[in-house]
Amino acid sequence: MVNEFGEVGIDNELIVATDSDNTMVELSNGCVCCTINEDLVNAVYKVLERPEKVDYIVVETTGLADPLPVALTFLGTELRDMTRLDSIVTMVDCENFSLDLFNSQAAESQIAYGDIIILNKTDLVDEADVDLLEVRLRDMKKDARILRTKRSQVPLPLILSVGLFESDKYFQHREESDHHHHDHDHEHEHHHHHDHDHDHDHEHEHHHHHDHHSNHLENDGFTSISFESDRPLSLRKFQYFLDNQLPANIFRAKGILWFDESPKRHIFHLSGKRFSIDDDEWKGSPKTQLVLIGQNLDKPTLKSQVENCFCKPSPTRGQGFSR
Repeated sequence: MVNEFGEVGIDNELIVATDSDNTMVELSNGCVCCTINEDLVNAVYKVLERPEKVDYIVVETTGLADPLPVALTFLGTELRDMTRLDSIVTMVDCENFSLDLFNSQAAESQIAYGDIIILNKTDLVDEADVDLLEVRLRDMKKDARILRTKRSQVPLPLILSVGLFESDKYFQHREESDHHHHDHDHEHEHHHHHDHDHDHDHEHEHHHHHDHHSNHLENDGFTSISFESDRPLSLRKFQYFLDNQLPANIFRAKGILWFDESPKRHIFHLSGKRFSIDDDEWKGSPKTQLVLIGQNLDKPTLKSQVENCFCKPSPTRGQGFSR
């Protein structure tokens, strides 16, 4: 189950391409902890109603989610007799994380409630900085299992069927204040005997932008702006936007991009100051989808800057970046 922040489901588009068994459910358009608990319950029921046996249900929330309401959903009367909450996993981006980011309610909650904390991208920072970060995290969550990883590679036995979630301790944390931030994802694992086949609903409009924020997200100043268009991007203009206009308060961006200069589908990920663009083949008609996530965004300016990157398709272009 995948939850995304923003109205354009980039992760859904990417996962569906490899989901030949139809085993993924998308929970879109908002933070699962504050907007779609009922949808989450219904999605779990869909999974458990399948005739095949299910081993795990993994809920990947938006990186801005508060784990408490999500956990309470599985501890409530509707699901507690059918599922067992095994653990809450929090991912920390070591390269982009700094100690002053503990002023985020959502991020501190993710640390405080994390049974397993994965320190990722340890190869991109000095070991002394990772040590300092781990000490700070230990101060917040002494009994957490902390794992150091590169490229998020971790042996599954360290995060699945670990039985680390303890509801009594969880509720003790409930009244603690929440502060902190950055590249964190939660995976809530539950057991049941059925299976794992999921539906996904995804609707698109054309060339529009969406705004989203709510509750603890508003308190932290987290918002997103999303773009979707049937027109391609100019590579030169988009590169200029990334190099000269992208504000520092955007900490995450992702997209499926169509460049006028290339016939390929391009998968775009940005985290902090580092971004990647990977080539892929189009599964359908080309289009551009882009989501920018940050704090206290100047949305009118961003909207103008990104829309300036779009262009009309050129019949003599699209032969590749080398042309």
